[in-house]
Amino acid sequence: MTKVAPDAASVITQIPDGASLAVGGFGLCGIPSALIEAIRARGTRNLHVVSNTCGVEDWGLGLLMADHQICRVTASYVGENKEFERQYLNGELEVELVPQGTLAERLRAGGVGIPAFYTPTGAGTLVELGGMPMRYHSDGNIAKASPPKETRQFHGRTYLLEPAITTDFALVRATVGDRNGNLVFASSTRNFNPLCAMAGEVTIAEVEQLVEVGEIPSDQIHLPGIFVQHVVPLTPEQVHQKRIEKLRTRPRVLAAVAADH
Repeated sequence: MTKVAPDAASVITQIPDGASLAVGGFGLCGIPSALIEAIRARGTRNLHVVSNTCGVEDWGLGLLMADHQICRVTASYVGENKEFERQYLNGELEVELVPQGTLAERLRAGGVGIPAFYTPTGAGTLVELGGMPMRYHSDGNIAKASPPKETRQFHGRTYLLEPAITTDFALVRATVGDRNGNLVFASSTRNFNPLCAMAGEVTIAEVEQLVEVGEIPSDQIHLPGIFVQHVVPLTPEQVHQKRIEKLRTRPRVLAAVAADH
């Protein structure tokens, strides 16, 4: 039975206000931009988003942020989005900051049915002790702070107990996918997309290239289709709608040498 949906707009109708979403990507690399745009157009609100980053002001999850469709974010790095900062400091947004490796493992644990795990990351810091601002009052005072973590000693070292993450839905982007939802990710797009897909109760994957079942060699599948409920093939235009978060270039050496002569 095929899992292919005609487009992003048709499949995101099942996401209600107040849903939790695990959203794949690494920075702006490998983000499910078509699904994000469909959610923006539909106007779904009060979303709790779990993602490594939260996009920039005019792309990725930053689009949902700009339209005030997100009420809570669990993330590792949020430093490239000024609107995110404004909403957070003005008490409009709740934020849970999680070390990047811990976030990845919490998503993976949720996907494989592990309820919690111990890690030394964050021991002796506010991650363990609590007190990190999660939400501010509009007057700048802390309205909600992170709670302390349960700890345990192993071999003389302190470890924190971290809970797994599962979400109502997961939105991911794959380079290649087949009609059964088997997915292949390119390079760093593989960092968080498979983990988010595993953590979602319902996973929607937009794919740049849709192939028939059996065309992907079994030993080249990065995420098996058992984790994916819907596959959305992208149009050529959507495939090429990609952004570079920070573009840095330098003069070519040959051009510089030619200029000297």
